[in-house]
Amino acid sequence: MQNINPKNCCGIDIHAHVVPATLPAYIGNRLPAAWPSMAPAHECHRHVVIGEKVYRTVSDKCWDVEKRVADMPGLGLGIQVLSPMPELLSYWLAAQDARQLLRYLNEQIGAMVAARPAHLLGLGAVPLQDVDLAIDELRFIMRTPGFVGVEVGSNINGVPIGDTRFDAFFEACVDLGAAVFVHALKPTGMDRLLGPGPLQQVLAYPSDVGLAAASCITTNLMARHPRLRIAFSHGGGTLASLLPRLEQGWQVFPALRDAVTESPMAQARKLHFDTLVFDTPTLRHLVELFGASQLMVGTDYPFNFHDRTPVQRIRAAGFAEATASALAYGNAERFLGLEVHK
Repeated sequence: MQNINPKNCCGIDIHAHVVPATLPAYIGNRLPAAWPSMAPAHECHRHVVIGEKVYRTVSDKCWDVEKRVADMPGLGLGIQVLSPMPELLSYWLAAQDARQLLRYLNEQIGAMVAARPAHLLGLGAVPLQDVDLAIDELRFIMRTPGFVGVEVGSNINGVPIGDTRFDAFFEACVDLGAAVFVHALKPTGMDRLLGPGPLQQVLAYPSDVGLAAASCITTNLMARHPRLRIAFSHGGGTLASLLPRLEQGWQVFPALRDAVTESPMAQARKLHFDTLVFDTPTLRHLVELFGASQLMVGTDYPFNFHDRTPVQRIRAAGFAEATASALAYGNAERFLGLEVHK
């Protein structure tokens, strides 16, 4: 096992993805049109194929545990929390079909974590297009060693994650002690983007995750589930810009005041967010807005568009030592239910 100096490499990354080297063949009578598969690409890379089109070309760091762990000291990390590439969540498949795929993903993540339990933890995937099936799969995940929670999309086939139809699932997360990580997925507004495909990740993802977080505020999610631990990718996206308007609107419009039972600002400070904003002034603003206790390292490793200096960026931002340590690992310990530094 590689020695990692906890003083230099103590970060906990809650936002790191997995794509298995292979994906299972469909077991059934008719192959779903959106069933994903893997195809050879150039050296150390494979294509993720969805709907007969290459969705993304990924490197072997998506599935090679030893290469992943070897990169962690350079990122300042001691622990990485693995979750599926969001497009594999497959909410658009029939729920039973999706469950077949997601069980395979969960087993693959479990095997990766088991290979390096001192360095890796898992966030599983559930077929949230069917809440009952999602709860069943959540139980499987939380019975599996090394899993600390679940990754969900910012919307489920266009329904924002704050919608009350998901209440039973969130209650199950509370009961089972599962942390919830919300990642942008199939974002709204794609028709308004002018430019090449990567703008979906660059511009549309933050918009969708911001609206997802806002939906949790406007439906009083944390009032309904006060013990829920839920975090949002990409620094909460646009929420930081939307929040002052939402707060002012709550004070101005009686309909908003009647519907939203607690100040939007107060509710936002009960949510968690990753630090994946690529900008030190923005990071400082998020800490001031949401609170130093609510942000955790997120990198989007191992995709090309990931933060290569996450802990260094925190340490260089001018925070007090207590705040820097909280952002680097302390908040994630609490969010994930860990005591690795105690």
